[in-house]
Amino acid sequence: MKKFLLHLTIIISLFTLSAKAQNKISVTNLQSEMLNNPEGIDVLQPRLSWQINAEVNDVKQTAYQILVASTLEKLNANNADLWDSGKVESNEAVNIIYKGKKLENRQDVFWKVAIWTNKGEVKSNNNAHFSIGILTYADWKSTRWIGYEKLSKDDSVSQYARLSARYLRKEINLKKQVKNAKVYIMGMGLYELYINGNKIGDQVLAPVPTDYTKNVKYNVFDVTSQLKEGKNMLGTILGNGRFFAMRQDYKPYKIKSFGLPKMALQLFVEYTDGSTVIIRTDDSWKVTTDGPILSNNEYDGEEYDARKEMKGWNTTNFDDKSWVNARYVQEPGGFYEGQMTPNMKIMGEVKPISIKATAKGTYILDMGQNMVGWLQLRVKGKSGDQVTMKFAESLQADGALYIANLRDAKTTDVYTLKGEGEEIWEPRFIFHGFRFVEVSGFPTKPTVDNFVGKVVYDDIKTTGTFESSDAIMNQIFKNAYWGIRGNYKGMPIDCPQRNERQPWLGDRTTGAYGESFLFDNQTLYAKWLDDIKNAQTQDGGLPDVAPAFWRYYGDNVTWPGTYITVADMLYQQFADQEVIKKQYPYMKKWMLYMEENYLLNDLMDKDKYGDWCVPPESLELIRSKDPARLTDGGLISSAFYYQLLGIMKKFAKISNADADIEYYNNLSERISKAFNAKYLNAATNTYANNTVTANVLPLAFGLVPENIKEKVFQNMVHEVEVTKMGHISTGVIGTQFLMRTLTNFGRGDLAFKLASNKTYPSWGFMVENGATTIWELWNGNTADPSMNSQNHVMLLGDLLIWYYENMAGIKSNPETPGFKQIIMKPDFAAGLTYVNASYESIHGLIKSNWKKSKNNLQWDITVPANTSALVYLPTTTSSNVILNGKKIIAETYKIDGNNLMLTLPSGTYNVSVKR
Repeated sequence: MKKFLLHLTIIISLFTLSAKAQNKISVTNLQSEMLNNPEGIDVLQPRLSWQINAEVNDVKQTAYQILVASTLEKLNANNADLWDSGKVESNEAVNIIYKGKKLENRQDVFWKVAIWTNKGEVKSNNNAHFSIGILTYADWKSTRWIGYEKLSKDDSVSQYARLSARYLRKEINLKKQVKNAKVYIMGMGLYELYINGNKIGDQVLAPVPTDYTKNVKYNVFDVTSQLKEGKNMLGTILGNGRFFAMRQDYKPYKIKSFGLPKMALQLFVEYTDGSTVIIRTDDSWKVTTDGPILSNNEYDGEEYDARKEMKGWNTTNFDDKSWVNARYVQEPGGFYEGQMTPNMKIMGEVKPISIKATAKGTYILDMGQNMVGWLQLRVKGKSGDQVTMKFAESLQADGALYIANLRDAKTTDVYTLKGEGEEIWEPRFIFHGFRFVEVSGFPTKPTVDNFVGKVVYDDIKTTGTFESSDAIMNQIFKNAYWGIRGNYKGMPIDCPQRNERQPWLGDRTTGAYGESFLFDNQTLYAKWLDDIKNAQTQDGGLPDVAPAFWRYYGDNVTWPGTYITVADMLYQQFADQEVIKKQYPYMKKWMLYMEENYLLNDLMDKDKYGDWCVPPESLELIRSKDPARLTDGGLISSAFYYQLLGIMKKFAKISNADADIEYYNNLSERISKAFNAKYLNAATNTYANNTVTANVLPLAFGLVPENIKEKVFQNMVHEVEVTKMGHISTGVIGTQFLMRTLTNFGRGDLAFKLASNKTYPSWGFMVENGATTIWELWNGNTADPSMNSQNHVMLLGDLLIWYYENMAGIKSNPETPGFKQIIMKPDFAAGLTYVNASYESIHGLIKSNWKKSKNNLQWDITVPANTSALVYLPTTTSSNVILNGKKIIAETYKIDGNNLMLTLPSGTYNVSVKR
């Protein structure tokens, strides 16, 4: 089993360390929740990181020493038997490569760090821990995949597939006292694991989805406390997930399916005397499909009959004579990998705001928020009473559910009561996107207290906050937050409600960058790049959807190009060079594939989607048919390919592939020349048919000749400001660069108008029409229901990037990725009067809180320890500036155009500027 060096970014938790009290400096854990847990790391040389906390200004790390040991006792004694880095003179505190002894299968590793700063030494009292997973296929070889390869009487393989859950159990006898125990599980498509009746872990919908013919993720849990000497019971429930596809035998040329649920499991036990035993899945395990979960289908919902519950099925005192022995089954075929991304969890709860009776005797429950997850139900009734809950995002005019936009997704959960007092139930293996629920069959009159919404998405930290003086912009931010987290499902999906829910690449081309300010999405997107790589064809082609659950290979530029732009985001925001080095050969392969097959006369004459979802001429249309609104596909694909060549030049340097740079340069020059020859109208200084997208792409990508940049920009401004009367006219592609380009060329005020608009088409129009997430279409409340999801993120474009970088002034200097140096340059004149924003970077918390009046600007700034900031102030007169109550001195600033630029070390600052 080959292992990549630095397979994924591994950031290990390091608890708060002691410090000299007078310095008020400590080291704390860096985003340890990025890991599913510290068990089973699938990396030979993990990268270690830490953050420095300081209550004093101007703190710089000057050196570090890492100690790594095989036991906690050795680490506490400073016996670094695995690695002692020695004192390393460096200010780097993230992505430090482990360079110690080779780490072995299942090995426990303990480590700590001491740092030296310009304020003194910080010594470690505490430690961090991780363990290595199963590194070789051979170690899995004697663990057999088991399952039940039959359909039950109510199951169906059809367009509306039904399949009952598989329940498996195995009684084991541990002959000695347990010292340590870990379980390694691959449960396809979804699993829940129990030991002695207790669920292991708080994850849901695990593991994360992949193309199971390419790679299969295993989860690892420390279960020492769950086991005892003597008899123990292992139990699992297997659901369908993406393994047994939601639409079996329906468009098999398009929809991928992998078979019936199955699993492989190892329980590794170390006894107190040092001996070990491994319990594996084999045909002695018992299985039944005659349990309470009658069907679980992500599109259609879950059906549960509580009368069929098997009390104690996952404990040792259960009669399983009616169960059958599991069968050995074919393995999925994919490479076994430790899951380095977090599983999904219940990340919050939503209480309904109302419930109303309908004329037909049902009830409509309103959650008050379009959310993603499921309902927990509390109910009393007779055995056999059946409660049905149907989920939707909105209502029709008559108050009934609006379900036309769900296509053929049934989105219905059914619970049959056992009739034993209050019953509490929630589904296990599905999720819904919904605000409203139609409840029928409830045995009494329900109230809002009978229901709780469970919010489900990947267990990742919220890292960004944003508040401004504009109420519409604030609500748009909130809508974006709810939409983004709802569409994190072990991969970024397009929508959570209809019969799609696919990881479309084009939705995240720039969106992933904006999302990274709100959520710690580093490992989610690093995993997704692997999904894309694994979907690459032998000749180099990339899909539009990855994992390729839908077989969409369109050979366009803008959707597959996301492979490169997301990798660039991971480098820019998280300083992740290793993900670039890992993916670079496959990115280059795709770039060459597109050039060889589709570059004609130095232009990329291949496009599939155009500027997807521009505001159409009719409110009922999904896609515009007006040529004046549509941007030439060749312009889009050629401009994008040119932009990607620029990123690949940077990647080649990072990957020590300098020989490729000349090739990228030469091709870029050829494309630039051909692009302007074909698309630039020299008489009018516009591109193609003068859509905003046709002009913004060459402006944003540096394709416009220097002597006419301002003229092209002014023509684009006229199109936005006059022709479109200050409204959006771009689709998915143009919107990715619109806000930043307007601001970078001096029209932040026009960008602000687009961001704060309330009338159609705009983000604010969605808000004014009751949206609590972001729509798929600018006219999502009136368009043909076959494509008007009310929870999409693709139309956010670069809006969130603009919020943080241009309004809050929180941007990573491209020369020092990962916010080692922060560029703080808000557009104070755009239209806002205050912004209060924060971002938890890999180095620590960044804050920008500014408020302006007619005569004064007050700005509170926090710069994390071991970083610095370039702070731009709207004045050229130093006497107008007061920094932490004092006048600034000449050595701390310089004049940059119309701004005074301060270079500030880490710390907290109050800046006052007279205007």
